[in-house]
Amino acid sequence: MKLHELMIPKGSRKKRKRLGRGEGSGSGKTAGRGTKGQNSRSGGGAPLGFEGGQMPLQRRIPKRGFTNIFRKQYEIINVRDLKHFKSGEIVDRDTLLRAGLLKKAGAIKLLGEGDLSYPLDIKVNKVSRAAKEKIESAGGKVEVVLK
Repeated sequence: MKLHELMIPKGSRKKRKRLGRGEGSGSGKTAGRGTKGQNSRSGGGAPLGFEGGQMPLQRRIPKRGFTNIFRKQYEIINVRDLKHFKSGEIVDRDTLLRAGLLKKAGAIKLLGEGDLSYPLDIKVNKVSRAAKEKIESAGGKVEVVLK
C-alpha cells in the first residue's frame, strides 16, 4: 500500500444536515422543528432541569449539612515517607515538593505511621504526638512553622 492509495472508510464522513434551505431540500420552511410549540420558536426550549411544572428533582431532594468555606486542608505525610531523605537533612515544604511527596504546596501535617532510624530536621505546619515521639527518639527534631 502506498500513500496515494489510502482511502477513507465508506460512511466515516457524513455531510451535515443543511436546515432551512428551501422546500426542495426536504428540511426547509420549519427546518425540522415541526409546527408551533415552545421548541419551534427561536430562543425556545425549557431550561435545564425543568420538568414541565412538576417540582424539579434538585428541589425535591432534602438538603443536609453545609460546607465550611474556611476549612483548612492539610497534605498528609507519614514518618515512613521520610525514608527518601538522608540522615541530618532538613525537610521542609520545598524538599517535600522536590521529592514528589506533595501534590500541591499547601499546609503539611506529619503523621506517625511507619518508623525512622536516623535523625532528620523537620519543618511542618502540624505534627501528631506519635510522629513527634518517633522523630525525637531517632535523634531528630520537629519544628512547627506557620504557613
